[in-house]
Amino acid sequence: MEESSSSLHSLKVMYGRKLLNRIFSSVYGFAIIALFYHHLFTLTAVPLPGLSIFMLVSDFILAFMWFTSQSFFINPVTRQQFPEKLKQWVDNKDFPAIDVFICTADPFKEPPLTTVNTVLSVLAYDYPTEKLSVYVSDDGGSKLILFALMEAAGFARSWVPYCRENKIEQRCPEEYFRRNHTITSQFQIIENLYMDMKMRIENIVERGEVVDECISDPQQHQAFSKWTKGFTPKDHPAIIQVLLESDKDKDIKGYSIPNLIYVSREKSTTSLHHFKAGALNALVRVSEAMTNAPIILTLDCDMYSNDPQTPQRVLCYFCDPSIRSKLGYVQFPQRYHGLNDADLYGGDNVRTFRISPSGLDGLGGPDNCGTGCFFNRSALYGSPSSVTSLEHSRDSHTRSMAISSVSVVELASHAASCNYEYNNTEWGTKVGIKYGTLVEDIYTGYMMHCEGWDSIFCDPERPAFLGEVPINLDDVLSQVKRWAFGHLEVLSCKHSPLTFGTKALGILRANCYIHYVFWPFWCIPVTLYACVPQLSLLNNISIFPKVSDPWFFLYVFLFFGAYAHDFVQFILFKGTTKRWWNDQRMWYVKALSPFLFASIEYLTKKLGITTKGFNVTNKVAGQDERKMYDQSVFSFGIPSPMFVPLATVSIINLIAFVKGIETVIFRMESLDELFIQLFIAGFAVVNCLPIYEAMLLRSDHGKMPKKIVITSSVLAGVLCIAFSLFVS
Repeated sequence: MEESSSSLHSLKVMYGRKLLNRIFSSVYGFAIIALFYHHLFTLTAVPLPGLSIFMLVSDFILAFMWFTSQSFFINPVTRQQFPEKLKQWVDNKDFPAIDVFICTADPFKEPPLTTVNTVLSVLAYDYPTEKLSVYVSDDGGSKLILFALMEAAGFARSWVPYCRENKIEQRCPEEYFRRNHTITSQFQIIENLYMDMKMRIENIVERGEVVDECISDPQQHQAFSKWTKGFTPKDHPAIIQVLLESDKDKDIKGYSIPNLIYVSREKSTTSLHHFKAGALNALVRVSEAMTNAPIILTLDCDMYSNDPQTPQRVLCYFCDPSIRSKLGYVQFPQRYHGLNDADLYGGDNVRTFRISPSGLDGLGGPDNCGTGCFFNRSALYGSPSSVTSLEHSRDSHTRSMAISSVSVVELASHAASCNYEYNNTEWGTKVGIKYGTLVEDIYTGYMMHCEGWDSIFCDPERPAFLGEVPINLDDVLSQVKRWAFGHLEVLSCKHSPLTFGTKALGILRANCYIHYVFWPFWCIPVTLYACVPQLSLLNNISIFPKVSDPWFFLYVFLFFGAYAHDFVQFILFKGTTKRWWNDQRMWYVKALSPFLFASIEYLTKKLGITTKGFNVTNKVAGQDERKMYDQSVFSFGIPSPMFVPLATVSIINLIAFVKGIETVIFRMESLDELFIQLFIAGFAVVNCLPIYEAMLLRSDHGKMPKKIVITSSVLAGVLCIAFSLFVS
């Protein structure tokens, strides 16, 4: 990709980084070749070739993952947008319409007030109100969500004009009132309105039901009448409720206000629903029947807008005739609020959501991250060469009817029915968000690239969106396990990046997706490196070169070179040393636990054994969990099986390190032979310090449950005995 610029945006290749990355890759690549030469040379020269085979397998997978990751650093680029120049290209009245999709599924895991704040933050965009529509998908069909959105619709009539008149940057009300200390009469009025709305929503959620005395509007009563006897989250009719309509509703200043539509697609226990992908496809069809905007923004319910000018940044690309014909989507990075200073659980995911997409941007565009993505609607219907005819057919129905009219709502309800996709079988395969995996976002973006669409990574100085991260370890690991399981589904599908992707995208771009889908395989080398050298150390068996051996320096370079490169990349994206340390520790934790569990679960599914489906990540945090997180203290309070491999490995490494130190003290010459194994065990011990603290020293709610400690201790003992028998 060459440097380019227009009056709306610019693209620059970072030649300095490009050159340094290529030099480092070349040197490191030769070092890996030398490592395998050493493996082959020593494979039969050791007393126990089985141990050498374990390490050879580990190093082969590590080398493969390193090779696939290099595509992210081949052509680093940076972009800039100039939204202030948009008026030279298009008038405000000619801005393309935008449909915003916000998905929620469980009001007790995803608080309705959080969804409300996200909705209000985008309703208040600096964008023509008649061009903006917000659709909220409630996949659990909850009265609580509908009630909260009705309250939001009322508050929006005051909030939207307040934001625009005062040119407020932070348009998520919860964050605005939390941070703002400038007290004016107007501020107090709007704050009181928000607090009253917040209290009503939280009271309803606490009750767990919407009672009649909370509803005074007859139209609202009629909306809730659709919850009839037998209505359940998994079995209910489609519900479409227009809460705000720009053609009819006005704010308190008399100006029109954006559309706000509640959607709960039909559910049936006899039909497949495809989780979030199915909900998004229902929104694509419902919005097509109602507003049919050419641009679609997808957001998670906890990912509020942090910049009211974000749509204008996107138009800098969609309004550029030189790129828009093949532009499938513009992806913003996932950024988060509420992170502690150390980012204890690596929740910012700098590699996944900033470093990797930025690298892909230089090769044709980033992957789709599932939220903060502006889609070209046409890109959801096929390749760039096939969308012209589809455009006409989608616009064939009349656009003159109000979106709240009976005929339009009936058409939208039909589009949200269970049977719709059975009669239109291309949904989820060739049309819309792709099915077949729990990571529908990355799979959809990947398939768009294979079809010929490009994408753009937009990472402005001020984050466009800010979301919430899980703040207890079990939720973090469960979320990662779900992603890893989805990656394995993409790897094994008929459009696998390993086969289909290589042909469609070329080796460089395909390598990036291959790297993603092979994530779960990290569990193999990390688990082996976390156990085999340590168990060998316990049995006084040396499996690495001596310090006096020239090959020793190869291992030193490979270890420190990899970590140094990762550290530099992290710092270049404005990370801190403390956050990098916790991020690399969480990589170790993820490889040992959720990647391992996802691989096992995937294998059992292939064997026909029932496994769990999609689980919504919990976004409700207790006071104890928040306190521990803010103090950078790991939370192990839940007796999760995913803690067992972490505790087991921690015990093995601690015993091996202590035993190794004892051996060196009484037989100093053994340090020459055992130094690398002692170093690996020591490095693991340092990374596992929070686990030792949770197992041995803590008495709070976040301590490691005794059940997990006992199970892990027994397992560690079994592994030590089994290994001793293996090498004896």
